[in-house]
Parts: sequence; structure tokens; C-alpha cells
Amino acid sequence: MDYHSAMPELTESRQRIDPMRLSAYIVVAAVTVMGLWDFLGEDHPHGWAGVALLAAFDLLVLLPDNALGGLKDRWPHLYTGLAAALIVALTLLPPASPWFVVMFFVLSPEVMLRFSRQTGYAWIGAFSALTGVIFVVAGRGALGLLLQTPLYIAGYFFFAAFATQTAFANAAQAESQRLLAELRDAHDRLQVYAAQAEELAVAEERNRLAREMHDTLGHRLTVSAVQLQAVERLIRADPERAAQMAGAAREEVRAALAELRQTVAALRAPLEADLPLDQALRHLAAEFGAATGLRVHLALPEPLPSIPATHRLALYRGAQEGLTNVQRHAAASQAWLALAQEDRTLVLTVADDGHGRAPEADAEAAGRGFGLRGLQERAGYLGGTAALSPRPGGGSELTLTLPLAAGGDHEPCC
Repeated sequence: MDYHSAMPELTESRQRIDPMRLSAYIVVAAVTVMGLWDFLGEDHPHGWAGVALLAAFDLLVLLPDNALGGLKDRWPHLYTGLAAALIVALTLLPPASPWFVVMFFVLSPEVMLRFSRQTGYAWIGAFSALTGVIFVVAGRGALGLLLQTPLYIAGYFFFAAFATQTAFANAAQAESQRLLAELRDAHDRLQVYAAQAEELAVAEERNRLAREMHDTLGHRLTVSAVQLQAVERLIRADPERAAQMAGAAREEVRAALAELRQTVAALRAPLEADLPLDQALRHLAAEFGAATGLRVHLALPEPLPSIPATHRLALYRGAQEGLTNVQRHAAASQAWLALAQEDRTLVLTVADDGHGRAPEADAEAAGRGFGLRGLQERAGYLGGTAALSPRPGGGSELTLTLPLAAGGDHEPCC
């Protein structure tokens, strides 16, 4: 941190330097007691003048910065000059009392905090020169000038440096507290944004389910209702035709029930909450087969590799999406669900023996709803891919690939 650029912050924070101000009060109080003892003695010729000078100095130094019309802040040089003049007057008041120069120990830290570095050093230089003059005038002689003055000057610079470093520490602490408060505020905002994002995701999922139920269940139930109305009209005139239409309506209702079961299964807790991935996939395959009548061949590695939670959920959703596509679009009789590990990559495949899908149908599915597009986004977030392609020998195949972190630096969960 640049000293000069930081000085305005130090000046603004000087009121917070409680230890330094307390030290100044102690020094002033000690000197005041000693001065009163000296000035009020029976043999002091100018005792009351000394008391007045001492009271003026105490008021000037100890009063708050906004007192006396804001003298300390508005005219800091005038304030410092008056304080120094009072110290000189106290030391030279006959008979001379040079020990009053210890008051410069109070002014030295102040000038370093009130002024720039160069100006502060200039004032301390002036205090040092005044100290030398005082010792000479007070009759301390050359020996006193050479021995005592350097000690006082060293004390001035020491207290100034100590006050400066304390101010730097206070400024750094205040900055740290400010940054901590900003981080906490940012964390709180992120939590709010996360909650809002979750609400939006829930709303989007509800809209998706509403569209799917309208497109599938709504269509089938509408067709069934029309067929049943026709049956009602034809049941006497053409019983055979009415029976055929009733059978078709019955098949539509059965298909609608199967799709409803699939939708309800997709709404259950991911991975059935706390089940391991292999058990969750087995349950998914069994429920799908029971709901649709399709035979599902399941192939899982033994033992199952260690998989992080994010990959585990993506694999389960991939299996759900693949089986749903088989039921809705493939007109298949069998499906194959397989999970394998190739090097550091997990590969999930869902295949069927249906009629396959035209490329334009795949493109339409990829760009509509949650389905394949959502699965591709989930895989891309984890560094993987998801693709739907024709299967050799007929049918379609959904392939989901997810790379594992190198060195196994992930949290195993299953």
C-alpha cells in the first residue's frame, strides 16, 4: 500500500485509534499534574500564568476535532502551531521547565496522521529544532544539547511511526470488515437468486409436463371421447362397427394410462431418493416394463464404478428419457439399457428394436421441450455428450457419455 495515497484514509480514521488517543490523554494528564504541582508551589514567581498556559494547552489538545469551530480539521497547521507555541511558552516560563517538551510526544503522532508524509516529517523536524533551542535557552549547555536532544527526537519519530502503523492496521481492518460485509451481502443475494432460479426451474418443469400431458393424454382422451360418441350413435344401426370403435377407444385409454404411469414415475424423487444407481436403474426398467409391456434387457457393470452425485443423477435421467422415447416413438417390442465404463468415461445406452426415427424427427425432438435437449444440456455441463442415432439392424439408440474426473478426485456416492 502506498503511504501517501493511504494517508487520507488514515486521517479520516484517526478518531478510531483508541489506544493512541488514550496514550495521549495519559501523557497530558501526567504532565498536567506535574505542572500544577510546580506552578502552584509557594516559590514559583509566575504560577498562575503557568496554570493558564497549561489549561489552554489541555483544552486545545483534548477537545474534540469539531470544537472551536472545527479548528483542528479546518486549520490543522494553525492548530499545530498554537499547540507548539504553548509548549515553548510552558518550557521557557521563568524559571525554565524544559521537561514540558514531552508534550511533543503527543503532537508527533498527530501531525503524521493529519498531514501528508512530507509535511508530517517537516513538523517533527520543527519540533526537534525547538527542543534543541529550548535546552540551550534553559541552560542545559552543549552536553545537554548533545545527549538529551537526540533522545527526545528519537522519541518523536518513534511515536509518529507507531501511530502511522497503527492507523494502517486500523484502515486494513476496516477494509477487511467492509469486504466481509460485501461478501456476506453477495452470499445472501446469491441465495435469493438460487431460490428464484429453483422456482423458475419448477415452473418450467410444470409447463413442460402440462404440454406433454396435453399433447399425449389430451389427444388420446379426445380421440376416445369422439369414438365413444360415434359408438353411441351406431350401437343400434351398426353394432359391428360400434364394437370396433369401442375396441379402438379402449386401446386409446390403455395407452393413455400407460403414458400417465410414465409421467408419474418421472415425477418421483430422483434415483428413488437413497437407492444406489444399479438398484434405481433396475427399478426403473421393471416399472417401465410393467407399465408398457415392453421387455427391457438391463446390463450393468459388476461392480459398479464409483460415480459422483451429479453424474449419478444425469445417468438416471438419461435412462428415463431413453425409455420414454422408446415407448412414445419407437413402436418397439424390446429395449436395451446398458451402462459401461470406458477408460475414464461412463457410457449409458438405451436402444430399441423399433422402426427407428427419421433424421428430421430427431432434429424436431432435439429442439422441442425438455427431452433430448435438456439431456444434452445436462451432459454438456458435466463435460459429456448426449445423442440419438439410428441403431444398426433397426431401431434407435440414445448414447450418453460422461467423463469422470482424473485421478478419482470426486465424491463417490454409489
